[in-house]
Amino acid sequence: MSDIAHFFSPISFSAENFAEESFARNFAIYTNNFPDLDDIDIAIIGVCEDRLALNNKGSDKAPDEVRKYLYGLFAGSFVPRIADLGNIMPGHTESDTFYALSETVEFLVKKNIVPVIIGGSQDLTFAQFKGYERLEQTINIVSVDATFDIGSAESELNNKTFLGKIILQQPNYLFNYSNIGYQTYLVPQSGINMMNKLYFDTYRLGQIRDNIAEAEPIIRHADMLSFDMNALKHSDAPANEDAQPNGFYAEEACQMMRYAGMNDKLTSVGVYEINPAYDVQGKTASLAAQMIWCFMDGFYNRKKDFPSRNSPDYTRFHVFFAGKQV
Repeated sequence: MSDIAHFFSPISFSAENFAEESFARNFAIYTNNFPDLDDIDIAIIGVCEDRLALNNKGSDKAPDEVRKYLYGLFAGSFVPRIADLGNIMPGHTESDTFYALSETVEFLVKKNIVPVIIGGSQDLTFAQFKGYERLEQTINIVSVDATFDIGSAESELNNKTFLGKIILQQPNYLFNYSNIGYQTYLVPQSGINMMNKLYFDTYRLGQIRDNIAEAEPIIRHADMLSFDMNALKHSDAPANEDAQPNGFYAEEACQMMRYAGMNDKLTSVGVYEINPAYDVQGKTASLAAQMIWCFMDGFYNRKKDFPSRNSPDYTRFHVFFAGKQV
């Protein structure tokens, strides 16, 4: 049994309710026995935690709602080697849940398995980030979000302040942060000034929507992606108490997730802030399932051409200038 199995609760479902070629029949799903992670590429993780959510209590119910639609999808041209590890249930405290998620992310990344996290509130991004703490590397974070979620130095951790906690984390292994889709009228000028002062990259909603392909090079440099479903238009994703009239369209969200899947560097992704209590005929849960499908499709179309110092396919040149090796 895996070192992380004790963090998870199994899923109750019947594959008989799904078509023969659907994901429900092709995923290794934790129902009775924890999946064997050998030869697995992607691991689905549900995190039923929303105690630090402001104005969106109920997002802890999202993982199983998204699964209802995800399991019914078909693989298309790729052969999925995917496991659903079940749900991380709320611990005694929020810190317990964060610990379980960060340990799981670290374990999977070390095994070259990409965790796809279904939240839960977006403060879980902090735990996703903590999963890289002992991997001895600096990382780039990309967040698709209508706001920056910085808060102040004195603010308690929640789904509106988690980025500030990531910035203040010591030792800090954040190399760069990029926001895609912020809406200026939802962001205080002090937040924009801080982003500029820290030399972080921020891209307004209109800038990306004018040409969604501009998101590709931004996402290509990410090690982890955090996707706030509240960055989408209310008409396309109503399942959030703070859903906005403006935002990305569903097809743009799917395109960005496919970019993420194709990124050889990216090693974890989280989809957060889906609140089934506000959903309309499962529209947001269904969209999230299709976004995850697009990520998988991108993953199985990776070109594996990102330069790596450990790759035998690249030649390293040592050049000397004025007695110094470069």
